[in-house]
Amino acid sequence: MTRWPLPEYMALALAQAREAADSGEVPIGAVVVKDGNVIATGRNAPRAHHDPTSHAEIEAIRAAAAILEDERLTGCELWVTLEPCAMCAGAIAHARIERLYYGASDPKGGAVEHGARVFDHPQCLHRPEVYGGIGEAEAADLLRSFFRERR
Repeated sequence: MTRWPLPEYMALALAQAREAADSGEVPIGAVVVKDGNVIATGRNAPRAHHDPTSHAEIEAIRAAAAILEDERLTGCELWVTLEPCAMCAGAIAHARIERLYYGASDPKGGAVEHGARVFDHPQCLHRPEVYGGIGEAEAADLLRSFFRERR
């Protein structure tokens, strides 16, 4: 199996995930990119913020929307280390993210290729292009290590 170099945006998302882990949060990171420029980053912070919606994707989307002063992130890409859950997939659709790139699949909680498959529903108002498995090994290793240390 050939290992390709990790795209810089996924490397940045993984750095965000490591920062989340260092602060005791589940290691998931996200990056919003527009026109080749990083607009915002986010990492899991539900414990720190006492907010169950404080997932990496939501944090990055909120920051990007504030920076762009627009609730629609038209033309933006989201790079995230783990397959988004149903809440985050819904936010991605509402934000009108153009492309979603994610690392590790999440058979338990994912809602893009697993579970709810949010973007496949006819009620979904916007469907981004989806590319999974980018940096999958690195993202999965980070998650496994995090949970192994806590058992």
